[in-house]
Amino acid sequence: MRYREGEIPAEMLAKNASNDMLLFTAVIGLFIAIALIWFGWRGKQLWMWTWGIGLVICSIYMWFDIRFDFRLIG
Repeated sequence: MRYREGEIPAEMLAKNASNDMLLFTAVIGLFIAIALIWFGWRGKQLWMWTWGIGLVICSIYMWFDIRFDFRLIG
């Protein structure tokens, strides 16, 4: 069954999401960010540093939001 944009029922959107999976996503994001920063440093690629640092910030914020209910937005 196909849905048009905005027609997916709300109960189907987060059916399989859990805080543990979101924390796992944040940890994977940190590993990817560290790799981006390291490869950017080795290859002297500023865009990799920028994306890596941004991903670190987002992952840490997501971890704080889930673990401590710390919300800056919303």
